[in-house]
Amino acid sequence: MSFFIDFYESTGLVNLFETPEILVKTLIMYVIVGVLFYLAVVKKFEPLLLMPIAFGMLLANLPGADLFHMDLFIHEDGSPINIQTIVEQGNLLDFLYIGVKLGIYPSLIFLGVGAMTDFTPLIANPKSLLLGASAQFGVFAAFIGALFLGFSPEQAASIGIIGGADGPTAILVTKTLAPELLGAIAIAAYSYMALIPIIQPPFMKLLTTKKERMVVMTNLREVSKTEKVMFPIIVTLIVCLIVPDAAPLVGFLMLGNLLNVSGVADRLSKTAQNELMNIVTICLGVSVGATASAESFLAMDTVKIIILGLAAFCLSTVGGLLFGKLMYLVTGGKINPLIGSAGVSAVPMAARVSQMVGQKENPSNFLLMHAMGPNVAGVIGSAVAAGVFLSYFGA
Repeated sequence: MSFFIDFYESTGLVNLFETPEILVKTLIMYVIVGVLFYLAVVKKFEPLLLMPIAFGMLLANLPGADLFHMDLFIHEDGSPINIQTIVEQGNLLDFLYIGVKLGIYPSLIFLGVGAMTDFTPLIANPKSLLLGASAQFGVFAAFIGALFLGFSPEQAASIGIIGGADGPTAILVTKTLAPELLGAIAIAAYSYMALIPIIQPPFMKLLTTKKERMVVMTNLREVSKTEKVMFPIIVTLIVCLIVPDAAPLVGFLMLGNLLNVSGVADRLSKTAQNELMNIVTICLGVSVGATASAESFLAMDTVKIIILGLAAFCLSTVGGLLFGKLMYLVTGGKINPLIGSAGVSAVPMAARVSQMVGQKENPSNFLLMHAMGPNVAGVIGSAVAAGVFLSYFGA
């Protein structure tokens, strides 16, 4: 009999049923994990991202497993992390989270994104940069809104960056400025990125006329190889000299693109696009999901973050669309305002949504390549916004 008692006391069930509060909170987290799995597997919304995040949440909320210890990374006295202490006292997810805490995973993700993304539409139409910049409106609007709701400037900056529609950027800013909010912010950012095909179209139809949505844009000019090679080098120099804190993201984004367009580093480019990207995505998703423990996630601040994140996404879409309408007027109807919504940096999903909505009005219209310009500009814009926040509020 004692054997069975000892065995039961060694299981996680003892921790699960320790108090009614622990049981209820844990079951709520399992429901949330189930919803994320449903979105990833059944609805196929960003499964490569949501599935590792959801499983990381599941692992972090297994009573008794003790796989992750946020207290090893956040110290009340503000002291830096101690790698030796983590090695001695940490567990599996603690070791994986080091890549988040040191900003390694987000930059490597940007390396892969740069290698996979075609910058040609942006080079051929530099005006797209303005659309990418205008779509950052939601970032700063949500930042101000978060301040009014009682968040600290560091927390508000982390929440605001959700509006950039860029998960790695949100993670990089949050792990530096407000690591205690990382779970909620990462889940909000990636969930809303997955829901872009649902969130954006209503605003696109509300803020544009049928005539505007039917505009057929002229073909983009041909871009030379010299331009393709020089662009990432020049952008790195200009952006990182102006906003040095954006260097980890912009630098690796441009390095990935240079590996691709140079034509002399195919092996490195393919590695960045495939093997490296896949490995880092798993490590990033699981370790970020692990920060969403019941104690930190089930709080009123999480509800506020989810609401502010949605507002940031919507306002970023609105900002891009309104500037697109302005460009439509200035150019005498040569710019389709729908491409402005692609100024958020969810590549290439936002550009595909612009194509989808435009083609419903005019089946012969092809906006995808035109929308990729603002889409790529949005990636750069969100990285710059992150750099601005880090320079002002970083230690």
